[in-house]
Amino acid sequence: MYDPELSGVPVTALPAKVETPALPAGEVGSVALMRLIERAAMSSEFDVEKLDKLLAVKERWEANEARKAFVAAKAGFKGETIRLTKNKTVRYATGKGDTEYDHATLDHVANAVGPALAKHGLTYSWKTEQGDGGVIRVTCILTHTLGHSESVTLSGSPDQSGGKNSIQAVGSTVTYLERYTLLSILGMAAADQDDDARTAGAGGPISAEQKTELIEMMKSTGADTARFLRFFKVETLDELPASQFEHAKAMLVAKKRKAA
Repeated sequence: MYDPELSGVPVTALPAKVETPALPAGEVGSVALMRLIERAAMSSEFDVEKLDKLLAVKERWEANEARKAFVAAKAGFKGETIRLTKNKTVRYATGKGDTEYDHATLDHVANAVGPALAKHGLTYSWKTEQGDGGVIRVTCILTHTLGHSESVTLSGSPDQSGGKNSIQAVGSTVTYLERYTLLSILGMAAADQDDDARTAGAGGPISAEQKTELIEMMKSTGADTARFLRFFKVETLDELPASQFEHAKAMLVAKKRKAA
């Protein structure tokens, strides 16, 4: 039976028949710190500056525990069997001919990953901004129940394809970026990843700096260059439209996260 008078004695020094009470996993360090802080606060010789330092230590410890819990939860999520499929076909006419592509809709992705995320204590949310020139930035934030979070940000111009009005163009891009930031932060991709980025508008090609960045990312992830180029329907990276740069980065980030 546990003897309160022995609580200050190291476990290794306790008699073999004495059992210490078990505390919930993950709370031992936090509880010990709180007890130390409480005792310090009750001492007439303990000043506020030292108390602040102890509280800062506790906050750093809890932040580190939250980060480790996030990593463990992310690993648990990646161990789940989740297959994303394209569930929608889009067709419309343009000045250059008919456009048709298949993709996994945002609600389809959310329904597929939601139960597994909840199982491992993870939730996601988005932050949307629209800057100068109408460029839309969407940030997906993945958060664990203990408070640690990580995020991925992508940006793009309003999608003017298919005869959309200005509001629909913004909404289309927001939905597109929400889908890809969610897939990116989770390190996932739909089966035979969709090709709807082609409708974002060709624009000019990527810059030399963007090309170098993609090359370095492809090297670090071991990406198949030929397959990468086929996906974007270009023969070289020099032909990749600047409008698809963020999409290309998101795919490589997702590949890196999946391999981690």
